[in-house]
Amino acid sequence: MTQVFINGARDDLNVREFQSLDHSIQELILAATEARKQAYCPYSNFAVGAALRTSDGTIYSGCNIENGAYATCICAERTAAVKAISEGKRDFVACAVVAQQDNGFTTPCGVCRQFLSEFVNGKDIALYAAKPTNLPLRVLCTSVLQLLPNGFSFANGK
Repeated sequence: MTQVFINGARDDLNVREFQSLDHSIQELILAATEARKQAYCPYSNFAVGAALRTSDGTIYSGCNIENGAYATCICAERTAAVKAISEGKRDFVACAVVAQQDNGFTTPCGVCRQFLSEFVNGKDIALYAAKPTNLPLRVLCTSVLQLLPNGFSFANGK
């Protein structure tokens, strides 16, 4: 097995088998997998699905939506977050991202990391990245703040 390093850590320290995860995490990953099927990505052909769980247990899902004017594209993670925020939910506890990347896992881009970090509210948000298979076999288990250490925030004076 090839040793892969993710954010400086060996992947085997952060990767778990799907079946070993709590049912609520499996449910979140499966919601992201379903959301990915709705992706509109005619330019990149890189479909991404995401799902966010709020503190009350509600899951909001989203997919990436591209546009010929690239700056107007929106990532799956922000789609899910915007749906939740527009419904008055801002207390996120977990996020799942599902995309097909041959080498490694697809984690949120820098913009999405910063966007999600706005809603950590003094705590971190668990993040799970998986590939879209009939049943995800391996899942990268990390968090928003692990992916974005020292992110910009008015709360910490940066």
